[in-house]
Amino acid sequence: MLLLTRRQTIFAAIAASLAGHTAFAQSAPAKVRIALDWTPNTNHIGIYVAKAKGFYEAAGLDVEILPFTDTSAGTLVSNGVADFGISSEIETLTQRAGGGDVKMVYGVVQTETARLIFKGGRDDIKSPKDLDGKTYGGFGGTWESALISAMIRNDGGKGDVKTVTLGTSAYEALDNGSIDFTLEIYTWEGIAAELENRKIGRFHYSDYGIPDEQTTVIVSSDAYLSANREHARAFIQATRKGYAYSVDHPDEACDLLISGSNGALMNAELVKASQKALIEGHFLKSEAGVIGTLDPAKAEALGGFLLENGILVDANGAALKEKPDFSTYYTNELLD
Repeated sequence: MLLLTRRQTIFAAIAASLAGHTAFAQSAPAKVRIALDWTPNTNHIGIYVAKAKGFYEAAGLDVEILPFTDTSAGTLVSNGVADFGISSEIETLTQRAGGGDVKMVYGVVQTETARLIFKGGRDDIKSPKDLDGKTYGGFGGTWESALISAMIRNDGGKGDVKTVTLGTSAYEALDNGSIDFTLEIYTWEGIAAELENRKIGRFHYSDYGIPDEQTTVIVSSDAYLSANREHARAFIQATRKGYAYSVDHPDEACDLLISGSNGALMNAELVKASQKALIEGHFLKSEAGVIGTLDPAKAEALGGFLLENGILVDANGAALKEKPDFSTYYTNELLD
């Protein structure tokens, strides 16, 4: 009887040990990778806040912020290198039309933050039609020429410009007169120009017939979402909590972004001024209190514009002839 009791005790101890290991395995955080579209900036602030404040950890997630590379975040997501990525609404629409497995799951901003810009003080540029024949410093996007040409034509011009691809050096080229105009994200490059007292002229896309867009979005893939629905939901909701916190506690949020950037952000004045612009302009949170939600009307209008201008092409590079179902290009379900 004593021997049986000892055996029972041993077996009970083993069972308890195995149960402990099982419980540990079940509680281990799920690994999630998000790719940035650029070096850390205030467009990413909610992610850094959610990580630093423990929102991801509380949701059972171990989130890795992948460093910016020359490969677009949407491409990394489509190929399974990242689970989520920071992208733009235009880029997502074009990538998915071309067969990329990429879908918008969170609207970082609620309205357009991009602007067409030129050096301030030029008497020869009063409106977009004055850009005809001038030189544009671009970033290599297939949609850029269509957007610029449409703005010029809608203002009464021909839409004929010279284009050179420069990337971020476009801003230096604008300052030294090598190009006549380029594009910016007002809430970052625009704020930097203001802090440096550089005179910049700006045209809003939507003032010249371009549909308003949610410039910055978070994307995932159908493959990841179907296999990891609950992890995806947990990530997006914790991320929204991070962005909401950044609106309510901007100074702390900026400090967390700076400290989490591993030295990539050194200009605290720019970070805080940028966050102020995002908040006061109701970009991160609309006047109605909307945060994170993707607007179906914006996706439909922007998609239609890209289709009409031959920007949406299939995997073989042929322009789409029929309008795709843009409702499959995004989802708000993870916010519920």
